[in-house]
Amino acid sequence: MASFPLSVNEKLIARSRTVGELLAPTSPFDKKCGRENWTVAFAPDGSYFAWSQGHRIVKLVPWSQCLNNFLLHGTKNVANAISTRLPRQNSDSSQKNKPCEHIIDCGDIVWSLAFGSSVPEKQSRCVNIEWHRFKFGQDQLLLATGLNNGRIKIWDVYTGKLLLNLMDHTEVVRDLTFAPDGSLILVSASRDKTLRVWDLKDDGNMMKVLRGHQNWVYGCAFSPDSSILCSVGASKAVFLWDMDKYSMIRKLEGHHNDVVACEFSPDGALLATASYDTRVYVWDPHIGVILTEFGHLFPPPTPIFAGGANDRWVRSVSFSHDGLHIASLADDKMVRFWRIDEEYPVQVAPLNNGLCCTFSTDGSVLAAGTQDGSVYFWATPRQVSSLQHLCRMAIRRVMPTSQVKNLPIPSKVVEFLCYQI
Repeated sequence: MASFPLSVNEKLIARSRTVGELLAPTSPFDKKCGRENWTVAFAPDGSYFAWSQGHRIVKLVPWSQCLNNFLLHGTKNVANAISTRLPRQNSDSSQKNKPCEHIIDCGDIVWSLAFGSSVPEKQSRCVNIEWHRFKFGQDQLLLATGLNNGRIKIWDVYTGKLLLNLMDHTEVVRDLTFAPDGSLILVSASRDKTLRVWDLKDDGNMMKVLRGHQNWVYGCAFSPDSSILCSVGASKAVFLWDMDKYSMIRKLEGHHNDVVACEFSPDGALLATASYDTRVYVWDPHIGVILTEFGHLFPPPTPIFAGGANDRWVRSVSFSHDGLHIASLADDKMVRFWRIDEEYPVQVAPLNNGLCCTFSTDGSVLAAGTQDGSVYFWATPRQVSSLQHLCRMAIRRVMPTSQVKNLPIPSKVVEFLCYQI
């Protein structure tokens, strides 16, 4: 079986323009194991980009200056060479909010990264608010790193200093996600088959353990309003959790192999999941229905083959901030950009040994990490969203599917609002 045949379909698909590369430094004595770049992340305000460079090291670089370097010096940059062109953090407190590069040694192999920003108006759920070790202000920007030994380390992005060391997982911390509402609620997903909820405004107190997975948990993602958490894992698992009650809402059934990545659309109306069954599914998470399937093998494998080993494992999926495009990264050495309403990719890009991908904060660039600790960047498909789509997103941000279906409007409009046409 082969992927969508380039001779027929993908010859007509545009190739994405390369924006730049950050190549990890190598030495003759480096072990190949431990160099993997499992996670790349952009800060919510777009100020920083972070990636796991391998061998315990995380690099934090100011994103705007990184882009400028690509324009001035060409697309290729050796990661450590960036430090010669980016300002370092100094001891002057007035420089706190000026983006500066940091190299962080996390003490163990890094499997996951997540940025979290603080909004003072969003209060901690902690009962004891008399005294805390840390008082996070409005300009606080944190980086959480999940490690091979089960620990989670929390860093101050502006200073590069270690703030908290969270210890409760017993296996690899495979993924991390902050609630988008600024509450500094952090959820971690681990190979110990659990998800754990931490309140960083309460000095990293662990609030809850979410149990239900029977095998490794690969990933987790918050809905945009922070009310729902999706977790995915081995044995075809896709679970939705109510984050007010810390209870499971439903299981989504449809994949035929391990599910390794998930992400909500910007309006929360859609959920994308990526699986080793060679497929990306786009769901309506509110009713548990598959709306779209993006296949990475043609013809698609039957369930018995999809559930086994193949060379089109989908490693990662990311939703663009325009709500129209999805990026997927697979083992067939290809990155694909899809429109949610089209069957075939609209752009493709070559990538060897890719492991993860994510869109920049403004959606203009896709970053992808590889097995050798490097990062590659491409320009994403750009188009002006229709007024209908913008209105749909505005409505779906505040209205779940069940409420939309009860609106006194024509059925075709309901179908459009529910992403069914």
